[in-house]
Formats: sequence, C-alpha cells, structure tokens
Amino acid sequence: MISDERMETFLASLDAGNTPFLDQIEREALETNVPVIRTQTQGLLRFLLALHKPMSILEVGCAIGFSALLMSEYAPAGCKITTIEKYEKRIPVAKANFARAGKEDAITLLEGDAADILKELTGPYDFIFMDAAKGQYIHFLPEVLRLLAPGGLLVSDNVLQDGDILESRFAVERRNRTIHSRMREYLYELTHHEALETVVLPVGDGVTVSCVTRSSKDIAP
Repeated sequence: MISDERMETFLASLDAGNTPFLDQIEREALETNVPVIRTQTQGLLRFLLALHKPMSILEVGCAIGFSALLMSEYAPAGCKITTIEKYEKRIPVAKANFARAGKEDAITLLEGDAADILKELTGPYDFIFMDAAKGQYIHFLPEVLRLLAPGGLLVSDNVLQDGDILESRFAVERRNRTIHSRMREYLYELTHHEALETVVLPVGDGVTVSCVTRSSKDIAP
C-alpha cells in the first residue's frame, strides 16, 4: 500500500492469513528472492474470489505458482485455472508446487511468452489475474479483454509502481520511463474503456479491478 509504515503494519495485523501450505510456499519464495503478491493483495484476491465465485481463471504471470495456488484454494470447488509463465527456471518449481498441493488437475501451466499464448486461447474466463511484466500489460490488454466473459473480472497487480506512477516521466529513472509511460497508458485504458467499469485501489503496490459491463464481442480488438 502507498501509505505510512504504521498503517501497513496495522492492516497486516488484521489479515486472517492463508493455509499453512500457502504460508510455506510464500516463505520459500521469499528465501529464494522470488516476488509474490503482497499480503493485502492476497486478502483482496480471497475476497474477490469469494464474492465473484469464478469457475474459470486465467493468470498471466505464474512465477513459482504461489498466486495460482492461492486462487485455487479459495475459488469454488471445481474451478479450473490456466496460468502462463515464460521464465524457464521458475517453471519446474511451479510444477513441483502444484504437485505438492495435489493441484495438477485444477491448474494448467502453459509455458512460453504470454504475447503468443494469449492469441491461441479461446476462453472465456470468469476471472483474469494480470501479474506479469508491467511494461507488457498494455500490449496484453486486447487479448485479455477478448478472453473475459461478460461480467468477468480483470485484476491487475503492481499498477502504482511504488508510487512512481504519480511522478512526471522526467522524474523517473531513465531505465524505467518506458514502463512508467506504458502503465499510465494502461490505467487510462482501463478507466476509460466503454465496456469496463474499473476501480484503482491503493492495495499492496496498487491493484485495479475491472468488470466487463458489455458483451465480449463489443470489446474484442
């Protein structure tokens, strides 16, 4: 959350937490310097899954499988998850974690670049979680919208970039300027798209929740 440390600590103290298995996977991720979704983002996902009750989920950006396992744990029984990962070193770890959890039948891992894989998927998906390379969100968006079911939810993580999104392009480090401009474009598209209703939340490192309000054929590229 973009807030002071005391508020973050207080809100974290209220979090009900996950299962012991998920806690173990999270610890292993942190020990190996693999980023996972932040505590408050985890709580938001649990809430949205309980509220929306999706039966088909697409995740763009699997890493070692923590968020896919969290969604599988808190989604309705019978929910199927498809997740995409291109980083070769993380793919076997994710597969091993799915096996440890006994989730091989519930979670399908697609290996490769999301830009290519998304074009081959047919959907529709009730719930899409975007947590991949931040500079690619805007490029993934047309295919993601095509794949969302009417009434479906798109949840995008890390959209506020630790507060850098507020800054002028020239106040951001040169190497981050492309990501900065693309994320601003992404946020504008989500909040002004005629087929979406979007809220931007200062949760974790910033999360958007977008609901499809019109038929998928009206939002296809």
